[in-house]
Amino acid sequence: MNGISEKKYDVIVIGAGHAGCEASLAAARMGAKTLMLTMNIDSVAQMSCNPAVGGIAKGHIVREIDALGGEMARVTDQTGIQFRMLNTSKGPAVWAPRAQCDKKLYAMTMKNILESQANLDLKQGEVKEILTDGNAVKGVVTTIQTFYAANAVIVTTGTFLNGLIHIGDVTFGGGRAGDKPSLGLSGCLAGLGFEIKRLKTGTPPRLNARSIDFSKLEAQHGDESPTPFSFHTEKITQDQLPCHLTYTNEKTHALIKENIHRSPLYSGKIQSRGPRYCPSIEDKVYRFADKERHQLFLEPEGRLTQEIYINGFSTSFPQDLQIKLIRSIEGLENTELMRFGYAIEYDFCPPTQVKHTLETKKIENLYLAGQINGTSGYEEAACQGLMAGINAVLKMRNKKPFILGRAEAYIGVLIDDLVTNGTEEPYRMFTSRAEHRLLLRQDNADKRLLGYGHELGLISKEQFNRFSAKQKRIQEWVEKIRKSRYNQVPMDQYLRRSEIRLKDVLGILNEGIEDEEIERQVEIEIKYAGYIQREETLVNRLKQYEEKKIPDFVNFSEIKGMSREAKEKFERTKPASLGQAARISGITPCDISVLAIHIEKLKRVD
Repeated sequence: MNGISEKKYDVIVIGAGHAGCEASLAAARMGAKTLMLTMNIDSVAQMSCNPAVGGIAKGHIVREIDALGGEMARVTDQTGIQFRMLNTSKGPAVWAPRAQCDKKLYAMTMKNILESQANLDLKQGEVKEILTDGNAVKGVVTTIQTFYAANAVIVTTGTFLNGLIHIGDVTFGGGRAGDKPSLGLSGCLAGLGFEIKRLKTGTPPRLNARSIDFSKLEAQHGDESPTPFSFHTEKITQDQLPCHLTYTNEKTHALIKENIHRSPLYSGKIQSRGPRYCPSIEDKVYRFADKERHQLFLEPEGRLTQEIYINGFSTSFPQDLQIKLIRSIEGLENTELMRFGYAIEYDFCPPTQVKHTLETKKIENLYLAGQINGTSGYEEAACQGLMAGINAVLKMRNKKPFILGRAEAYIGVLIDDLVTNGTEEPYRMFTSRAEHRLLLRQDNADKRLLGYGHELGLISKEQFNRFSAKQKRIQEWVEKIRKSRYNQVPMDQYLRRSEIRLKDVLGILNEGIEDEEIERQVEIEIKYAGYIQREETLVNRLKQYEEKKIPDFVNFSEIKGMSREAKEKFERTKPASLGQAARISGITPCDISVLAIHIEKLKRVD
């Protein structure tokens, strides 16, 4: 090797996307000497696709990251150019914050935070090999033959592993447009015994705002009083920019149908599975042939750029066809494309190969986080990075791992889904994936998780004290309303009537709550008390399944009375508890009963 780093690190993070940023900050803030290695320091925290954070379920994850002491929410609040709370016409369980961000400012702000963080070194270098000593990590080697020693390594490579970009018939290597792919690391992981598969994702063209006729488009403005993402942001003070709405039409669809053979997706050039819930425009038109039009959102990429992201128009069609398709749309008849859309194929490791801590099952102290585990989206990646960073440090200190349950956080749902059932397509979080979503609201993420963040050293004493004071005020108001009566009816029961709001109750009491967030929390806690209590009872009943741990030494193939399919799935997944075993796709109640009896027999033998 040409060089050996004079420093030995506790944790090395490979990659500086959203997973890498959260992993590095978490490890460093917990006191671990941390190194972040990235192929291009200028691309730290880059928003490769839509410069937006949050949305349905994803917004919940961002608030959970914030409650645990992560950084994504705070940077979003600082760099957002439009904020909206989605689904407010429905129940609070599915309300979701979303923000359009200034793409460059977000990346620059996060980079500055990383560069300023104690215990964290940020260096440019492409890792080609992860070195092991026996069955444990000992460090990494870069393409220029520099060796960095470490106790733990976290791989957060996004779409860079053997990345291949498609635009029509043109194909070239890239981790994203403008960046070269990582070509050595995937082979290294395969050499260490990991199964490697391929996935696909894509991005739309970027348009020049000066060439768009906005008078033909429907403007969409942000909330007048925007809700911050971070529990530590007092108020969003910056001006917001409008987004705009338009639609595909009959001409657009005809062009797509006539030229479907020119799409790499349909010509057979791309074999990998793409995101089912975020299909390309050619996929949407082909699969939903009865739909006359599809919504398209025109979203600015920043305050100091003319680039417009056309949300809903991901494509890998050839360049000439992309131009024709865009110009077939109302308001875009004379539009100039600044960047073309493309599809990208990349390697990932099926996530049944990692534990709930995100440590790999094959190699000790090696962690995988983000798109390498088959997820899609900045938010899904960031939360994995945070959890991997936390668990790498806890293991190094011989402390209990930090694992969130499905009833505690969307983060817990996401990781359990991945580890238990894996994925054959880019995994995206939805509220429907969480069976206890009434408990996992975006508004109560601090109540659920901020205590953990404080215990881990990622939430300061000052932040924790502010949170505690807020919770105290909420409970005082809840008790005050519960003790009040109106026309002989307990005021909390009166508030549960569908047509009654907390403001009505406060008017009767001749009271007012100055803090809007506290007012919201009080109303939800009282109005939905019955539902919440029922959900908590169910969670407690299911907890006994989660607490029945399966010993590491269990040989599933030897269990009598169990189906062969169940034995194979248990051997592959190595479930940690009966609860996890029961969630494996295709496993029957009979299989679980047999497994439970077998575990009890093992206990009696011990």
